[in-house]
Amino acid sequence: MDTDQSPIKLGISTCLLGQNVRYDGGHKHDRFLTGTLGQFVEYVPVCPEVECGMGIPRESLRLVGDIESPRLLTTKTGKDFTGQMKDWATGRLQALEAENLCGFIFKSDSPSSGMERVKAYPESGMPVKKGSGIFARMFMDHFPLIPVEEEGRLHDPKLRENFIERIFTLKRWRQVCSENRTLGGLVEFHTVHKLLILAHSPEHYRKLGKIVAEGKKIPLQTLFDTYAGMLMAALKIKTTPQKNANVLQHAMGYFKKQLSAEEKQELLEIIHQYQSSLIPLIVPVTVINHYVRKYREPYLVAQYYLKPHPVELQLRNHV
Repeated sequence: MDTDQSPIKLGISTCLLGQNVRYDGGHKHDRFLTGTLGQFVEYVPVCPEVECGMGIPRESLRLVGDIESPRLLTTKTGKDFTGQMKDWATGRLQALEAENLCGFIFKSDSPSSGMERVKAYPESGMPVKKGSGIFARMFMDHFPLIPVEEEGRLHDPKLRENFIERIFTLKRWRQVCSENRTLGGLVEFHTVHKLLILAHSPEHYRKLGKIVAEGKKIPLQTLFDTYAGMLMAALKIKTTPQKNANVLQHAMGYFKKQLSAEEKQELLEIIHQYQSSLIPLIVPVTVINHYVRKYREPYLVAQYYLKPHPVELQLRNHV
């Protein structure tokens, strides 16, 4: 299915690429993003403050007022940039539609680009870390299906794996939508992603299966829109050792006739060691991939659960 070899496009806060665009004339270069992940993606840099007309360096900004609809003010002089930022963002979001982004990485704590927990200052009382940057919020409202994260949260191995898994899946989904937007194309996509979905949410797995099974009764546009929304909601739910162990045992069932009693016992022990947080997920997955190749198991060889992203990213190597 994954025949499109073009890089995944990700929006990103410009300062994370090492460009000196911050209010103090500096940057926040993140070497994982540029060095490791950067090998597999193409970045579309966005700096809301510079692009909307503010200089470098400039007076710092903060969110002020209603947490749901704050104003963007300079910290010392109180100059209001809310309208200027929103007017620019409206046009920038329309331009970004043509980029076919599969994700966006925001700069944490930024009053323009912070995804969540940005410090906001009510008209009275103490500041609270409950805000979202003006541009970040507009982006998330405009592109509700596109995975978003902050560079700080991506230092967490589980959040990093979850985000990257979602962007690779969205790219494959986009490919189906552009090349094979039919009920058959949807069935094929769902079939090869079944175990991946199950590892995230058994509930969504059942619901998505029902949607696909009743696909002939649903208008194609509605069918694809409904499936896409539920798919991305499912993948946003983090996997757990228990859910992964369930999927691994399910996969093991495809070799009940090929494996000896000793091999089955060994694999069960490896799965249990993973479930007990003694070894990383890559270990049982590698063993199962070995059996998939050895016995040429047709169903599992197509399952993206066993290869959701490049192994070079080492996303399943943490305990």
